[in-house]
Amino acid sequence: MTRFALTLEFDGTPFMGLQRQPHGPSVQQCVEEAAHAVTGEDVTLYSAGRTDTGVHALAMRSHLDIEKDITPFRLLEALNAHLRPSPIAVTHCEAVDEEWHARFSCIGRRYLYRIANRRAPLTLDKNRAWQVAQELDAEAMHRAAQALVGQHDFTTFRSVHCQAQSPVKTLDRLDVERVGEEIHIHAAARSFLHHQVRSMVGCLKLVGQGVWREEQVAEALEARDRQALGFNAPPHGLYFVEATYPEQD
Repeated sequence: MTRFALTLEFDGTPFMGLQRQPHGPSVQQCVEEAAHAVTGEDVTLYSAGRTDTGVHALAMRSHLDIEKDITPFRLLEALNAHLRPSPIAVTHCEAVDEEWHARFSCIGRRYLYRIANRRAPLTLDKNRAWQVAQELDAEAMHRAAQALVGQHDFTTFRSVHCQAQSPVKTLDRLDVERVGEEIHIHAAARSFLHHQVRSMVGCLKLVGQGVWREEQVAEALEARDRQALGFNAPPHGLYFVEATYPEQD
């Protein structure tokens, strides 16, 4: 048996999320079915993150175990052939030690949230960015975001369906920058709570609009109460960007 590490790129629009779901298509289901078509084996895909419905990935790290004697290059080519026309691509494939695990070996995860800050309708970026027509103050959003960096109880920014044992997480980075017509929000941590990034973005958007004072983000955090949340940003602006592992340090 060989353990193969995969890097997946996907458009999350048609999927119920990455993880296999009983009520609709998932990225995991598509990759597992493609692997079965290639090898004849029933395999399970494990991934660094669990993206929600409509969330995208630029480089999701995953792995699967295969008995068939096959090279990484041929597996990559065969998987991509069988994944068509689903909007999923295997961009990298390599054999790894059987102790390596896409989820449990991961020591860092990074996300990008894109806000299209313009009045004109989106064409090329429809379902790939959150359109906000009102002018946003990216500098105010960035200043407010810094209150969330560090170790905190993120109960306010946690979904009621979150299965994490503790609401305490350490946020390593939350930066906001304007890039032309877009606002980019970069978030990095060892791990995140369910809906944490989208919840933080929703509050920062209120700051950018002037609806919230900058200090209200810190006040919402301190409340440790979901009722203090502004709202969740929609999923289609969110991208899983990178998973890091000890050998990458």
